[in-house]
Amino acid sequence: MAFFKYKDKKVFYREYGTGQPLLMLHGNSVSSKMFDSIIDLYEDQFKVILIDFLGHGQSDRIKEFPIDFWYDQGMQVIAFCEQNGYKDINILGTSGGALAGINVALEHPDLVSKLIADSFEGVRSIEHFAGQVQKEREASKVDEGARNFFAYMHGDDWMDVVDADTDVIIRHHKEVGDFFHKDISELKVATLLTGSKEDEYCPEISELFKELGLTIQDVSVHIFESGSHPSVMTSAEEFANIAKQFLSN
Repeated sequence: MAFFKYKDKKVFYREYGTGQPLLMLHGNSVSSKMFDSIIDLYEDQFKVILIDFLGHGQSDRIKEFPIDFWYDQGMQVIAFCEQNGYKDINILGTSGGALAGINVALEHPDLVSKLIADSFEGVRSIEHFAGQVQKEREASKVDEGARNFFAYMHGDDWMDVVDADTDVIIRHHKEVGDFFHKDISELKVATLLTGSKEDEYCPEISELFKELGLTIQDVSVHIFESGSHPSVMTSAEEFANIAKQFLSN
């Protein structure tokens, strides 16, 4: 098992394949195991790197997630790259992982070749997303399928992880709002924004991404007609083809 250090804690990571590094960043309440079923769609062309953000999966636990959650996750990615000598990496972040990936590209564009930001809610927390998360998480505690899913992601303490994640989403929404420390117009890395029209967490994602497309300097947008949240999983093969074409050009 491989780990890197962040704030004196151990953060788990794993690598597959060879080629240019492709760092895939998981979303909220899950771990890098969310990508297990799609690794083979990418490892033929890239060195796929998966991280369990601090407090998730096989990484060390912390008492409470920092309120500047997705910025802190971006700092974890930067620490990983610096400790392992990675530069010129591609990033594919989904949902909360997209926010972390954007923070990496804003703060250290020298580390990033290209960025794919999938199924996220824009530059600020939105009421619908926070409310939908809270409702879903409560329902998951009594749903056997959801319980088994989260146990697979994190282990026996999955409920503590999910509760901590729900708590930080609500706290951030009420007290912070902004996901980034810099204006997203400062993003200089070639970026692909992806999402689904049927995303239950971000029902207005088409309009959000259209607006972002006018703000970011080097950006492409692809919205899938079908599929729920996140599109990297629900439109897996079509998504992989689009992503690999973008990353290879």
